[in-house]
Amino acid sequence: MRLVTFDAGRVGRLEDDLVIELDCGSTREFFERGSAVPETGERLPLDGVRLRAPIVPKKFFHTAGNFAVHHEELQKVNWSHPVHKGIVFFQNVDSIIGPEDDIVYPEGLTKELDYELELAVIIGKTGKWFGPDEAVDYIAGYTVFNDITARDIQRREMQSGVFSFSKGIDTFCPIGPWIVTADEIPDAQKLNMELRVNGEVRQSGNTDNMVLSIPHLVAHHSPQGYSAGDIITTGTISGVAAVQPNPFDFYLKPGDTVEAEIAGVGTLRNHVVPWSAAHDKPFVGTLYTD
Repeated sequence: MRLVTFDAGRVGRLEDDLVIELDCGSTREFFERGSAVPETGERLPLDGVRLRAPIVPKKFFHTAGNFAVHHEELQKVNWSHPVHKGIVFFQNVDSIIGPEDDIVYPEGLTKELDYELELAVIIGKTGKWFGPDEAVDYIAGYTVFNDITARDIQRREMQSGVFSFSKGIDTFCPIGPWIVTADEIPDAQKLNMELRVNGEVRQSGNTDNMVLSIPHLVAHHSPQGYSAGDIITTGTISGVAAVQPNPFDFYLKPGDTVEAEIAGVGTLRNHVVPWSAAHDKPFVGTLYTD
């Protein structure tokens, strides 16, 4: 099943190019009710609705350094502290945007806007303190996540060994275009992943390159407690701009279109726009510098 949020927060499932509306207030509620949600009887063509971010979780667990090749790449970056494998932190859920939404480039805050394609795992029920063998029972589905990152801010944050603000700025958390339920994905550890900027391939990999498998990730963070609809991400694959010989040839800029694709899950498309395109007042803030 592919679950969507559309228009002004309505919920539905996709059947080919048809949206079948479900009688619930959000996809979080869908999972909280154990997926036992009736249809409203309304059916709409997919091209006649506006897809939104498929879910806004209560908690968003964010994993870093979990793909072997990307972890090797990180050694080339002049971080003040190492990025340990499988490190996790919380994402700002208020920065979530959906498919075709704009990523707003805050020119007064960063000059190094990067992309990171990740698989996002949707937790289907409340739980805590369980092991990898039980974790599969908590995985309800998957969506695509593009972890937009201000590298210059991250570099400064890393002086204390942690980072969060650099990834949690408004519009920096695109997810979507829908949630694919776990029963539709035969093996989540064998999914091709590709990110393109203006049609040019920038990242390419496969979920089989994870250091910590999805069940181990989900189980490892269960002591923090999960609610139905929570998200945990898997980390990104190789090819981010920051590790390139000349990163400024690769960093995102206004006018770019980013397509983040995971086989069997979907393609998430977003457009980068300048601050002035999204706000009617000048930017107020301070550019992070080392």
